[in-house]
Amino acid sequence: MRTLMMAGIAAVAVAALVARVPARAENAHAVPAPAMDAPAATGPQTLVLSGGCFWGVQGVFEHVKGVQRAVAGYAGGKKDTAQYETVSTGETGHAESVQITYDPKQISLGKILQIYFSVVTDPTELNRQGPDDGTQYRSDIFATTPEQMKVAQAYIAQLDAAHAYPGKIVTRVDMLPGFYPAEGYHQDFLENNPGYPYIVVNDMPKVNALKAAFPDYYTAKAKLSGLRS
Repeated sequence: MRTLMMAGIAAVAVAALVARVPARAENAHAVPAPAMDAPAATGPQTLVLSGGCFWGVQGVFEHVKGVQRAVAGYAGGKKDTAQYETVSTGETGHAESVQITYDPKQISLGKILQIYFSVVTDPTELNRQGPDDGTQYRSDIFATTPEQMKVAQAYIAQLDAAHAYPGKIVTRVDMLPGFYPAEGYHQDFLENNPGYPYIVVNDMPKVNALKAAFPDYYTAKAKLSGLRS
């Protein structure tokens, strides 16, 4: 769907598309904080999250206090297939992902995961997210350390046991095999194109939900990736 829009379809067609895509609610899905969190660490930490179109995932975390950088990219597949058009076939194993670098003195792994499950993704949707369908839009947590994997798995079990969602959580937890930054035109897309129809309908509500549900962790000034071409 986004490939067609990026190719420059007529404005009338875009308007028609937006009209038939239901807007996301601007209310976060309230979930409890993780009972288990990662121990205090020294120095920047990284985590890779997938939860649908990387425009919105990146856009949200660029507004999270304690996040130093969020880079859109691909994870789960091989380096030689980490290109947008190839990933969009849904046959590469890649998911559209965001590499998050954060300061653990300002925000914990657990809080990042709580924001992820509250604002960013619907973890009950299998191999899709909102209007986007395919394995490349799956909900997936790519851990960079065994501790991250342990915390993420425990949190999913906690949320399922608490029936935090009407359905079972299908979010995967994998060790990160490699992360490959996306093309420059995808970087900081939400910040650079706030009026783009897809962003208005699907992603700005997530940023608004972040601001409303996590005011202590919201920052109005986005920290851009610096990779836009």
